[in-house]
Amino acid sequence: MKINEIFYSIQGEGKWAGTPNIFIRTSGCNLRCTYCDTKNAYYNGSEIKIADIIKEISKYKCKKVCLTGGEPLLQKDLNKIIKQLIKEKYSILIETNGSINLEKINELSKVIISLDIKCPSSKMNDKMFFHNINLISKKDQLKFVINSKDDYIYAKKIIEEYKPNTNIYFQPAWGFAVEKLVDWMLNDNLDIKLGLQLHKIIGNIK
Repeated sequence: MKINEIFYSIQGEGKWAGTPNIFIRTSGCNLRCTYCDTKNAYYNGSEIKIADIIKEISKYKCKKVCLTGGEPLLQKDLNKIIKQLIKEKYSILIETNGSINLEKINELSKVIISLDIKCPSSKMNDKMFFHNINLISKKDQLKFVINSKDDYIYAKKIIEEYKPNTNIYFQPAWGFAVEKLVDWMLNDNLDIKLGLQLHKIIGNIK
């Protein structure tokens, strides 16, 4: 697999937020979101054998692995590493950008999917594979990054149309006034979770 980096840190987003995770960041992405904060993963990375990846992550006393990117679903050995991680008794969360069919994952029922649906400010909303929303369940999560009122209205429209049966997060883009998003959510009485990027807050404290 082409890997950008492997590291141990606190998960900043979603249902695992606040917990230690081993992050396996793959290299390569098919989208170019305007607010992307991992542009170094577009191209930078090295080919690493799955056995060597497993050896590297075994150094950490942690059984939660986050496969992120880039875009992990672009990796031809994705199912092989998932199979090996399951064999090694790891819990697996896969962060994916919403543009690639989740059915390419063989063990979909045995991993947690963190599915992004890109809003208009990303300039990538026309690249979404919306059938993915029908493939996720209560164990998974759906995330919308909100960077404007248009994004917020768009996200609500998608939720109303697809009625996802999963955990839903509205996450303000870094630098966007979180109080605005809170006001909109409260005024509309949305049964949706506010997601904050804890890893960036931690990074700013250091």
